[in-house]
Amino acid sequence: MANQRQSIAERIKGLRDASDLTPEAVASETGVAADEYARYEAGESDVPMSYLSVLAAFYQVDVTALLTGGDAHAKTFHVTRKGTGPVIERRHVYHYEALGARFAGKVMEPFIVSVEPTLSETHLNTHPGQEFNYVLSGRLRLTVGDNTLLLEPGDSIYFNATVPHGMRADGSETATFLAVITA
Repeated sequence: MANQRQSIAERIKGLRDASDLTPEAVASETGVAADEYARYEAGESDVPMSYLSVLAAFYQVDVTALLTGGDAHAKTFHVTRKGTGPVIERRHVYHYEALGARFAGKVMEPFIVSVEPTLSETHLNTHPGQEFNYVLSGRLRLTVGDNTLLLEPGDSIYFNATVPHGMRADGSETATFLAVITA
């Protein structure tokens, strides 16, 4: 996971360098503190998926370019066979499989997300757009704003992603869900 974090950090720095911007300018334009941005670019901290989406929009690239270094090029359709999507590990307990990685000009980002059980507090984040989650297996405890809900297989939720939200596996088994995030 550290190698993946470092690779993402290098891509972020490369885009900033190519744009001839200072770290402080990018931080200011994308709404994070300069020291936080510096940790992301140095590979010292995991970059939240929500902030990767903000950076992708800022640099006018597909989030896939930040996550995998590859370019999205499919324009009519893109098939991701079971288990073949690029896998992104975030914060030790979150594992994302990108399902539309090679489709260009996406207006949504579909992922299969697995959340490992943890005793840590639920980390809340925000990002532009909307989000849809459909639980495939396990139990998912989801917080949206002041509401905490327990979702089980077959349950779904659609919410405004600008509201602080976060999720965790409920119980001792991994929770797996389909997440669709508008780009």
